[in-house]
Order: sequence, then C-alpha cells, then structure tokens
Amino acid sequence: MTTENSTRTQDRTNSISVDRPLERRQEQTHDRHDTKLASALDHEVATAAASQDFGQLYTANVFAKIWGVAQRTFSSPRPPVLFPEYTKPGGKGAEYVYRELEFWTSGFFPASLYLLLERRRRHAQKVRDMGLSSEYEPHELQLQFACKWWTDSLHANATLKTTHDLGFMIASWARVAWELEGDARAYDTTITAAKSLTARYSPVVGCIRSWDTCNTRRYSFLDPDKDFLVIVDNLMNLDMVFWAAAELQDDAMYATALSHAKISQRWHVRADSSTAHVAVFDPASGDIKSIITNQGYADDSCWSRGQAWAITGFAQVYQWTKDESFLETAKACADYFMEHLPTSSIPPWDFQAPKDEPQPTDTSAAMIASYGMLLIHEAETIAGRPSAYLQHALIIIRAVCASHVNSPANFVAHDSVVEAYGLHSSHEPRVVAVTVDMGEGTETILNGATINNYEFAPRRWANHGLVYADYFFLLVGNKLLDMGIGEVLVTHREPDGT
Repeated sequence: MTTENSTRTQDRTNSISVDRPLERRQEQTHDRHDTKLASALDHEVATAAASQDFGQLYTANVFAKIWGVAQRTFSSPRPPVLFPEYTKPGGKGAEYVYRELEFWTSGFFPASLYLLLERRRRHAQKVRDMGLSSEYEPHELQLQFACKWWTDSLHANATLKTTHDLGFMIASWARVAWELEGDARAYDTTITAAKSLTARYSPVVGCIRSWDTCNTRRYSFLDPDKDFLVIVDNLMNLDMVFWAAAELQDDAMYATALSHAKISQRWHVRADSSTAHVAVFDPASGDIKSIITNQGYADDSCWSRGQAWAITGFAQVYQWTKDESFLETAKACADYFMEHLPTSSIPPWDFQAPKDEPQPTDTSAAMIASYGMLLIHEAETIAGRPSAYLQHALIIIRAVCASHVNSPANFVAHDSVVEAYGLHSSHEPRVVAVTVDMGEGTETILNGATINNYEFAPRRWANHGLVYADYFFLLVGNKLLDMGIGEVLVTHREPDGT
C-alpha cells in the first residue's frame, strides 16, 4: 500500500467512527401502539380466517415439503453436492432446479432442515397444541441424520475466499448446529468461514468485497483492480462476522464488520430511505464511482428484496453494536417498505416498476422484510418504546400465507404385515412405512418469488418457488414461536392457556 493510500485509509477509518446524521427524515409519525401479546390479535388478525392463514406456518405441509425433497438422497452412497435453488415458473408440478456446492444458495435447504429440528426441539408442544402437525412426521433422530447428511459436503465451502455469501452458505445452518446440537465441527466451520469472508475486506474502501466481477447485457465489470463492487445483500453476511468476532474476542474482525455496515449505510441508503443495489468503488482510492442495479428495475429504483436485506441486515448490526443509528436506518427502510406496499400487502419485485402493467411479486422479499421487522419490534420493546413493526410484519406474513402457499404435501402411512417369530397376539404384526405425497408436485412451500427480473440480467425468472423464500418462511415461523406469538396467532390462546 502506498503512503498516499495509507493516509486515505486512515482518514476513512477515522470518518466511520464519527456519528453522521442519516440522510433521511429523523422525525416520522407512526401509528404505533402497545405491543403486548394481545396487540398481535387486534383488528383483522383476531379472526378465524386469520388463524387459518397463520396456521400455514406450522402445518404438516411445511414439514412434508422439506422432507419430501430431503429423503430422496438418502439412498445415495455419498452426501449431496447439488442443492435445491428454485422451481421453474408456471406453478403446478414444478420440481426444484439444483445448483452446485459452491453456489451462494447452497446452504438454505440444509438450513431449512435445521429450522425444522429447532422447531421440534424447542417448540414441539406448542406445535402439537395447534393441532396442525402429523403423527407421521419423521422422528427427531431422522431429522438429526438429515441435517448432518445434507451439510456434510458444505463444510468445505468455509475456506472459499472468492465469495461474500459465506453467511448464507455456512452460518444459516452451522450456527444452529452448534447452538442446538453442540456440533464442534459446525462451530469451527463457522469461524473459518468468518475468517475467509473478512479476507475480502479492503481497508481502503472500508468494505468486504461482494462480487469480483459482474457481467450483464448492459455493463461489465471484469477487472477487480479497477472496480470494487459492494451490494446491499452483503449486510446479511455481517451477522456471522460479528458472531465470530464475539467468540474470538477479535477487535479487528469486529471493526471490519462495523466499517462495512457504516459504508453501506452511507451509500446504499438514499435520502428517502429506499435502497440502491450495487455501489461501485475505486479500489485504489476508496472513492465512490457509481451506484447501479443488477436485479432491480432501474439504477434509481428500489428493488424490494434489496430493501428487505437492508431492513434485516441493519437490524442485525444494531443487535451486535447497539448503535442507535443502525436501528433508525432499519426502521426507516421498513417504513419505506410498508408505505410502498400495494393493497395486496405482497411486495412487487421492484417498488418503482411500472404500475400500468402487471408486475411479478417477490415473496422472498416479503418474508425477509417480515423477519427484519420482528427484530426491530424486539429492539423497540426492549428499549421501552411503542412499536408498530410487529403489526407490520403480521400483515405481510398473513398476506403471503393467504395467497402464496402452494398446494399441500402430506405424509402417507403404509402398513405392512410382517412375520414375527414367537409373538403371541391376536393381531397380525405390522410395521408402518411413511412416504410423502407431494400433491400437485410443486416442491416449494411458497410461490410468487422472483429471482431476477432486471431487463438486462443474464437470466430472468419470476413467479416461481425459491429456496430462500421457504427458508425465511420457516425462520419467521420459528421466530414467532420464540417470541411467544406464533401459537397465539393460531389458537387465540395466551401462553397461560386463556
């Protein structure tokens, strides 16, 4: 590094430690109200129809969809190296399209299995009380096997230094494996992944590099020495870095994550609290060169999943730093999201896409944003402040449950009579084998997702199932149970049984 660059780096490091006023309205009027459990059931939520809608989070269908896909690999001699990503547009009968081990979405399906194990381990009684599960759901031991089976090959990804997505690829399942199972290998893998990710940090730019290169039909960035790309999605991977920094008591790692968050806060969040997708920096000077989109409608539009990443990402950064500016940014992004929802409460793929023609929805954006709003709600209530964000999240969650859940899958029991030597009984001895009927065949829980509808994207997919839409659907379900709200939404009974 040259002396000039060293000076610039020091200036940039100093600048991020100073609290800067956010470029947005600081004072907003919110229709906030008390956030006791009863408030989750007010207005349109406290109806039988709402209970049925929220029940979609916990039906046997959710388990059957994941298990129906997972069990197909069990007869293979080796653990999976291909992982579900999306279903083709068109609805009925859609089977997963798989991607390679090193692809950024590889961790989400195994992580979904771990979320089912977490639900079984921590909330089994709550789910049974809802009366929505099946007696033929797999045993906990089978779930444990499936989790390890589907993640065995993923540990190798922790050493990758060519991607910024290691939080998605590793932490989504490995942290649960450690916290739920005490899996030491998963712990080491997460630490390794955090170290690999921080190796992509540039002290000149103050960020972790997202993509090395990027090529569309409109532009190309092919030389990492000329362009340093940072996407708003990258906020989500900071959670793993903050976690590892806490585990290792590594101040440098913490500073890396904090610096990235502050630079992203400055350049990805606009004055009106909408978000940009891609910030392009000069890697030699750290100066901003351009702000563009890779998945939205236009460079100056608001791609809804990017907005959702910002809501959740900044809320997570606040959890680790307790820097109120990050919570304010998360709230501002959530407010923008809610203010721009259509009457359906399902976000379009981009909030500025033309309104005079039908636009694809993005249920992945809906579920990611909902999860972030639940985090904001927790932060607000801990601080003793009123919060509308639980109600906001529930409006979106209910809309998704009511209109974008695919036809159900079911567990089916098959009795077989067996010969049992020395068994004296008036009944023929039987064993039960369980299969999964995928119904109309669609393998994802949700539909209505959009991978990418950008006009110049190399591939455009909309109106389909998507593995991370399902993952966040499960994560939201578990989070509501953790908060003591999920069972109330479905049964209308408070935790004390009333």
